[in-house]
Order: sequence, then C-alpha cells, then structure tokens
Amino acid sequence: MRSVVLAQLRTHAARLVASTLAVVIAVGFVVATLVLNETSRSTVLDTVGARYVDTAAVVSTTYARPFTDDDVATLAAVESVGALAASYEASAQASVPGRPGSQYLAVESVAADPQLRWHRLSAGRLPGGPGEIAVSDRARAEVGDVLTVTVFDPDGEETESRATVTGIVDLRGDPEAGLYGRGYVTEEQARAWYAEDPLELRITAAAGFSDAEVRADVAAAAPGDAVVRSGEQQAERAAAALMGDSTALATVLLVFGTVAVVVAGLVIANTFAVLLAQRTRELALLRCVGATARQVRRSVLGEALATGLVSSAVGVALGIGLAAGVSALVGTNSPVPLSGVAVPLYAVLAGLAVGTVVTVLAALAPARAATKVAPLAALRPVDAAPLRSRPGLLRLVSGLLLLVPGVLLLVAGVLMADMLVALPGGVLSFLGVVLLAQRAVPPVVAAAGRLAGRFGGVPARLAAGNATRNPRRTAATATALLIGVTLTSAFVVGAASTKATAQEALEAEFPTDVLVRSYDAALPATLAGALGEVDGVQRSAGVIGGDVTGPDGEPVFVQGLDVAEAATVLRSTDQIDLPGTGVAVLPEWAADAWAVQDGGPVTLTADGGRSVTLQAQVTAVDQPLLMEADALRALVPDAGLAELWLLLDDAAPEAQVGVVDEITDVVAERDPEAQVTGVVTLRDQLDEVLDVLLLVVTGLLGVAVVIALIGVGNTLALSVVERRQENGLLRALGLTRRQLRGLLAWEAVLVAGVAAVLGVLIGGAYGVVGVASVLGEQGELVLDVPWLQVGAIVVVATLAGLLASVLPARRAARTSPVAAIA
Repeated sequence: MRSVVLAQLRTHAARLVASTLAVVIAVGFVVATLVLNETSRSTVLDTVGARYVDTAAVVSTTYARPFTDDDVATLAAVESVGALAASYEASAQASVPGRPGSQYLAVESVAADPQLRWHRLSAGRLPGGPGEIAVSDRARAEVGDVLTVTVFDPDGEETESRATVTGIVDLRGDPEAGLYGRGYVTEEQARAWYAEDPLELRITAAAGFSDAEVRADVAAAAPGDAVVRSGEQQAERAAAALMGDSTALATVLLVFGTVAVVVAGLVIANTFAVLLAQRTRELALLRCVGATARQVRRSVLGEALATGLVSSAVGVALGIGLAAGVSALVGTNSPVPLSGVAVPLYAVLAGLAVGTVVTVLAALAPARAATKVAPLAALRPVDAAPLRSRPGLLRLVSGLLLLVPGVLLLVAGVLMADMLVALPGGVLSFLGVVLLAQRAVPPVVAAAGRLAGRFGGVPARLAAGNATRNPRRTAATATALLIGVTLTSAFVVGAASTKATAQEALEAEFPTDVLVRSYDAALPATLAGALGEVDGVQRSAGVIGGDVTGPDGEPVFVQGLDVAEAATVLRSTDQIDLPGTGVAVLPEWAADAWAVQDGGPVTLTADGGRSVTLQAQVTAVDQPLLMEADALRALVPDAGLAELWLLLDDAAPEAQVGVVDEITDVVAERDPEAQVTGVVTLRDQLDEVLDVLLLVVTGLLGVAVVIALIGVGNTLALSVVERRQENGLLRALGLTRRQLRGLLAWEAVLVAGVAAVLGVLIGGAYGVVGVASVLGEQGELVLDVPWLQVGAIVVVATLAGLLASVLPARRAARTSPVAAIA
C-alpha cells in the first residue's frame, strides 16, 4: 500500500491544494506569533537587560535605605567578588552647542571594570575620566561637542561645569529611549554632580568561583533589607517593568491562531471528504482486487500524514519568514522592539506537531467513511443518506451537544474576562455550527432561491431546487465558505475592537501628549504662550503648585488646575481624577497618613495662618494631590506654574518627534531647569506597532478566503460528478449550455451568499466575544464594527463562490447529453 499512497499523492497532488494551504496558513500563523513574541522578549533583554546579563549577582535596595560607601566596600571585599559597579544616578541640564537653551539629561555612571560595561556605541567611546560624557541620540549632540552642564546640590545651589561628548550610546530597543536624553559619565563625575546614593550594585565572579557561590556570599554580607538576584532574573524584571504584560498581544494573536488551527482542521476534513467521494470507484476497485478495509484506511491516513508533514514544514518556514519581515519592518525604534529573529526550538516543534496532528485527525472521519461502503456497492451510484436517517440524527444531536455548552462557555468567558474559558467554548460552538449547518443552511438557501427565481428565470429556479434537494451537498458547499468568512469576519471585528480598546487604554495611560515640569522652581508665566505658537501644538493647560502643611503637620506639595481648561487638553480622564468645587483629590498614601476618609473633611494650612477645609476624594490612581486652582491660590497666593500639559495635532510619530524637539528647544531657551517628556511619541508608536501586527495577520487571514474558494470549487466539482446524468437529461430536454452554466452559477451564488451572510454574523459575534474575554480585565471594552469591511467580505465571498463555479460549470457544459446519460 506504500506504493499506492505515493502514486495517489502524485496523481492527486493538485486536489490537495486546499488542505495544504490550510495547514500552511494555520502553522505559519502560530509559528510567526511564537517567534515574534520570543524576538521581542530577547530584543528587550538585549537592550534594557543588557547591563545585567553578564553579571553574577545584582544587589538591590530601596530608597528608604540606599547603599552607603561602607556597604559598597564591604561587598567589594568579599573573596568571591571579582568586580563591583555601583549604579549612581543624577539629574542635569545640558546646553548643546548650536541649540538654544538647555535640556534635561538623566545621568548614569559607567562601570570602571570593562566586564560590567554593557553600552553599545554608534560612535566614539565611553568616558574615561572627569569632564567627559557619552550621550544618547535623544540628547541631539555629536562627538566632540562641549556641553555646559548645570547641576544642583541638595540645598538647591547651582553648579556649572563643562563636559566633552566622547561617544553616542545606541539605545535602540529601549522603549523609553525617546522620552528624554541620557548621559553616561564615570562614577567620580556622577558623584561630583551630586548623584544620589546607589540603589543597585552589579557584581561579577572572581576567578575560580561560580555565580551561585557569589550570590550566596554576597547575600550573607549584604545589608538585611537588600535583595540578591542573578543577572538573568534582574534582566527579566527590568524588561517586565518597561514592557508590562508583553504577552498580552501574543495571547490575542494565539487565540486567533488556535481558531485558525481548528478552521484548518475543518477545511482539511471537508477537502478529504470531497476527494474520497470523487475516488469512491477507485477505492472500491482496490477492495475488489484484495485490499482490506484496514489497508484502505491506512492509505488514506498515509496521504494525510505526508500532506501534514510537508505542509507543516512549509508553514514553519513561512512563519519564520513572516516574523523576519515584521521584525525588519518594525525594527528597534518602537515600544515593542524587534531586532533580528529569535527562533525558539519549541516554536518549530509546535508548528510541525500542530500541522501534522491536525491533518491526521481531520482525515480520520473521511478515512473511516471510505471503508464503510461495500466494494460492489461502491461501483454503482449510491444516494446520500437522508437527514432523518440515523447518521443525520446523530449529526443533529452531536451539533447541539457541542453548540449549547460551547455558547455557555463563551458567555462565562466574557463574564469572567477569561480567555482560557472562552477559547474552548468558541471551538466547541463552532464545531457545533458546522455540524448543524446541514439543517440550517438549506432552508435559508431555499428562501433566497425563491426570491432569486423571480428575476433569474429557469436557471435560478432550477438552482434553488438543486440546492435544497441535496442538503448534504449544499451544506458541504456552504461550509467550505462559511469557515473562511467566519474566521475573517471574527478577526476583522476583533481587530477593530482590539485597536479601539487599545487606543483608549493608551490615551488613559498617557492622557497628555507632552508634559513640561519644573522640580526646583516655577515655570515662566510666558512659557505657555510661547509653546502655543509652536506649529503642531493645539492647546495647553497650566498646573500651578505650592507647598502647604497637611493635617499631620508635615509639608506637602499640592497642585491646582482649572478643570475646564485641563479637560480640553487631556485625551482621557480614566486614569486621572480631577477635583470638583470644594474637593481635594488625595492619593491613598496621603489619606492613610492623614487618617482621612473618602468624603470626609481635610484641612490644609499655609504660611500666614491661611487655611482651607475641603472634602476629600480618595483615589487609587497614582497621581499628585490635586485641588482647583482658585482654592490653591486662596491658600498660597504666590503659587507658581508647576506643569504645562500640551495637546498636539494628530500626526505620524515621526512628525510628532519633531514637534517635541521644537518644544524642547523653546522650553530650554526660557527655562533650562525644566524637563520635557514627550509621551505622545510612545503612545503613537505603540499604536503604529499594533497597526503593523494587525495588518500582517489580516493578510494571513485574507488567504483563508482563497482556501474557502478552493473548497467551494472542490465541492461544486463533486456536485458536477454526482449530477452527470441529471445534467445530461436537462440538456436532452432542451437546456442550453449557457443555461446550464447559469444554473451552476446561480447555485454557487445562492449558497455562497447565504454562507457569507451567516459567516459574517457568526464571525462578528466570535470577534466581540474574543476581545471581551481577552481584554475585559484591562478596562472598558470598546466595540467597533467596521461596516464597510464587513460589507466587502459579503460581496467578495459571494463573488468568490461565483468564480469557483466557472471551471465545474465549463466541464459540465462541455459534456454531451448522450455521454452524460450513458
């Protein structure tokens, strides 16, 4: 039978195109998602976690008890410690030659030992002593520039010095690289610039000691509240702190990947059923010449195994290639950075296993059906079993048993916002829909056929009768297209809702486009007007600030704003609570420290005996203490401008980066001590990455329509074979070739149109349920139905069904009536 299997594969290779494409797409989908997720993870680890990867131990502490010089000396003296680098951080204002004013720089120390230097340079070198500095691209300086650096001591006294730029540090892959400039100096220089005591120590192992020994020795010598981790553990924490739940998008994609795998299985099962029906006489002849039922079944499964292996291998290659293309397109200058391609072994093995197992499982039922027909009976036409037969009843009961619990699981998944509950519900319910299609589709097609028969003439009326006379064949034809349309519609609706929800979440996370603030002094009152003249800035809102005394007698910094003015520049107020009249918004830490209850009174005082009592509104949001600007001015008449919130014109991220740079220059010229944070670029880049990923996956699902087209063509071809004598009799009774082609075209349009409408309705529901179950816990869900795309799906699917009828209709029309009846 091995020779028979190989011969069948060679002979019927063209007929396996639908199954092969289904497996390739499903496997490529899953592999691409796994590879992209691993690539993003490795890229972030290589950038954000690069400083930790080669270390034996990382010792961390808190702001409450930073490391002292004695702590550093004690740990450096441990026998197993090779080199130790303390991470000193400082803030500075730097004036770049040729640019107005100065800009904010976050300064970090560079390790003296080369083993602990992680920096990747795009030009120049790292600093070697005082008076030298390396900067990131965001600082907009060049090697050789002499920066004028201004720092402030703990008492607020200003100190000015100069530093020569020795190199440019490449921070591509760091999601926060574009927020502000960074400077890298020696430890000596950082401490001269009033760097705070370090909160982190990085350590390498001395010769002859393992990393585990270093961690054990350091843990014994470190202060009691310090935490010792491996370099890899610390890198993972740093990446997680910046990326947040970086697996959320991968989870969304894998949900659709799972659906694609299930759909591929249905397409494969349908295709094999059609192929085996076309080869009924051939298989019967094999039985007649001595092949057993077991051998026939094994030959069919052998074909499925070979098809699955080859298609899975192609799908793995496609998935890796797709991931490489997305990585090259997105690059590292994005909040979901991608550099190169990281192909984990589990992705390759998972792709091969998924494709092969799904193909073999999908072929089990057709293989079993191929052996149930007696050899001699298979040599003559056999009518399909009626719907009221035992198999038809079993199909109905099985469909209901799958659909009902599947729908209940979907509802539970939405209510619980749990994808792991909704996903199996979606699989079960869709399998139930496919099984019930045999009873649900023909009546709908009949209703549509009666309408079409009024203006389609004889071919349309005959087509409607043919579609309802054999419900199994009609359901098989419709199912082939229903699968593709349902999957495509689910993703179109799901993707639109995911993007809308993600956009709202990003706007809630970053409600302001640009934030200008000053920590040491008030911003100039004229700054708002100057920034309003910058091309690309729509509006601005000022936030005043002042020091008051809380109920516990301790000083606290309070901000005040005009709520109506602030609302015009905020893109969302979901993650910030604005005060009402007579209300002070207190973060939880302040309410706990002052023993103030939500809704209770809180009294704030200021110099000169002034005081104000407001109603407390306790918020769980991490934000400053806020009140209305008028209330703060009554308490602190000289309250200065603490922050400016800017709303920018909607534009591409590249254009908005230029606007942020111009804002930085204007602010630096008027207030060198101010800091500009352009969060709009981070938000827009996240949105851009989401667009790219959704576009790629949409392209994958577009090919699912091609699979459905091939499936419809296969089923119509089988219909022509089964109705050879019937078509010949119609020709003998006077039906012309053109009318016969029209009959098959009308039949295809009716079935395809009904399948498209049902697929859009079912797929849209699945898309909404999928988004609700995956993103329900992230906040408010935004449902978005792109009606234009949904309508296009119906039109394209119907035209696809019409196109699929061309070749079968041509074959039927070219057969002479005498040959067909014989």
